[in-house]
Amino acid sequence: MTMPDIKRIAIIGAGTGGYVAAIRAAQLGAQVTLVESTAVGGLCLNWGCIPSKSLLACAELGQKIKKASEFGITITGTVSYDLARMVERKNKIVAGLVKGVRTLLKTWNVELVEGRGVLADAKTVQVVKPDGTDSTVRADAVILGTGTTPPSLPNLPIDGTHVITSHEALDLTTIPESLLIVGGGVEGCEFASLFSALGTKVTVVEMLPRILPTEDEEVAALLAAEFKKQGVTIQTGVRVEKIAVGAEGVTTTLADGGTVITSKVLVSIGRRFNTGGLGLEQVGVSLGRRGEILVNERMETTLPGVYAIGDVTGKAMLAHVASAQGKVAVRNILGHPTTMRYDVIPAGIFTFPEIGRVGLTEQEAKQQGLEIKVGKFRPIGLGKAHVSGETTGLMKIITDAKTGRIVGVHLVGAHAADLIHEAAVAMQMGATAETLARTVHAHPTMPEGLMEAAEDVEGLAIHLARRKVG
Repeated sequence: MTMPDIKRIAIIGAGTGGYVAAIRAAQLGAQVTLVESTAVGGLCLNWGCIPSKSLLACAELGQKIKKASEFGITITGTVSYDLARMVERKNKIVAGLVKGVRTLLKTWNVELVEGRGVLADAKTVQVVKPDGTDSTVRADAVILGTGTTPPSLPNLPIDGTHVITSHEALDLTTIPESLLIVGGGVEGCEFASLFSALGTKVTVVEMLPRILPTEDEEVAALLAAEFKKQGVTIQTGVRVEKIAVGAEGVTTTLADGGTVITSKVLVSIGRRFNTGGLGLEQVGVSLGRRGEILVNERMETTLPGVYAIGDVTGKAMLAHVASAQGKVAVRNILGHPTTMRYDVIPAGIFTFPEIGRVGLTEQEAKQQGLEIKVGKFRPIGLGKAHVSGETTGLMKIITDAKTGRIVGVHLVGAHAADLIHEAAVAMQMGATAETLARTVHAHPTMPEGLMEAAEDVEGLAIHLARRKVG
């Protein structure tokens, strides 16, 4: 590859966007300085994806052990959870992965500067180090990847002990007797699954009409039904008015006049963009109405030569999107024009049962005016699901009726977040449901359900009973 004149890149933020961008830039021959104020690996590695999935993996294993007798396995005694040891394991995993990232940066000769970076101009970053000293980093281009933090709202007084965020929830060492979760989005539902499995009495309060409001309605309804079976109480269409800590616990007052008393309250209602104190307004980097950094499809901000990636851009707020955006930004900086594509972004929700999705929901497709056909299949029709004891769920494929192309896939059930990638590859290649249906799938496996769902688009699924007409 031919290199343009730009040789040096400065990156503020070493999260999954920033450190990936740094390594890719170094791989392509650039000199890179990576500035980080808190922890290498950012939110995902230290307080998000990895810690939460580590604890969820422990809870899932416990659930499987409890069902051992169904498999002819006898376990004497009771299954119980030691949350302190689970957190210890989580911390060990995180520390190992952070060490691994630091090693990768070192092997690629990325200069890591620990401190708070401020954008002085399009080519200069001022860094205030932990000891109070400062330094100046000059570069030919700058990438901003500063992420987000939990919001601060007057009616939700977070004290870190009784009223907590996900950060504190991941470090609890004793299982709360009861927990109210404010917000039924992805994060809230994952924590509901975790603590319910641990034995906590969980209540989820969501101000919108349903939990998982951005997911397919059928998927959200299925999870709500499973939550009910697990003993999770869900209250939708109601706001939290105030929270008060007292001798009996935390009292949450709802807009409908009801109250809920719990040991703790977990606030899970979105995040705030980390754009303050970066010097953005002074140098000409524009923000959107929500406070996000505005970028074009090349990830460039309104200030030429300055790029932004990750959650701070307000796009799809997912770790793997941040990494992809980082690669796109670097390629554009180094003279390889590339654009970011958002219509085929797979995502996983690690609830019990697990959820995977890519593309449009059925509701979004209809809102866009598409004439659609939908194919569905349930894991209970799969031999592998029965032998694994994982028959709960749904496999749903949405297609454009005119072209047959797949525009959305939604999976609920065991390994859904892994299985969704077959659908993502198919969509990336512009495949039709017929193409997926005609692709021979190994037996017995869970992906056979995707093949059957694709066949069901035309009513031809083998392991579905004949549809009744009239």
